[in-house]
Amino acid sequence: MKYSRFEDLPVWKDALDFVVDANAFVKSSPLKNDRDYTSQWRRAALSISNNVAEGFESGTTEQLLSFIYIARGSAGECRSMTYVFERLEGYEHLKSQISDLRATAEAISRQLRGWADSLQNSDIKGQRRLTENTKRLYEAKKDREEFQKKIDRIVEESRKKQGR
Repeated sequence: MKYSRFEDLPVWKDALDFVVDANAFVKSSPLKNDRDYTSQWRRAALSISNNVAEGFESGTTEQLLSFIYIARGSAGECRSMTYVFERLEGYEHLKSQISDLRATAEAISRQLRGWADSLQNSDIKGQRRLTENTKRLYEAKKDREEFQKKIDRIVEESRKKQGR
């Protein structure tokens, strides 16, 4: 699927939800009384969605990959902080909420990893580097691949009908 706006990206939407959940956690936990942890936690959580957005808008695949890895690093930072929270005194009653936050950060990280993998294997170098010729070549390649898929489906259906 092709996305034209970062606001349409599922990973950005998940990261935005994570920021909201991370802030709600601050308000409902002893974290609200610790400016250092609160600041670090909120900045790391916000960094995920912001880096996805900035990378998407950057214009080249190389820059996008850099921002994806920064976002992934921030997701890792959030996961790391959840382990700290679990060990802090006064957070015992929040283990379930902390676990949910960790799981969400991990899911976001997996999405970012998958996106990075697909970009690393792509011939597209980004919007800034797309010329009319590269657009035509890319579209022709996609058309060939789609045509080959249709042929493969027809051959498979034919084999099934013949009992092979």
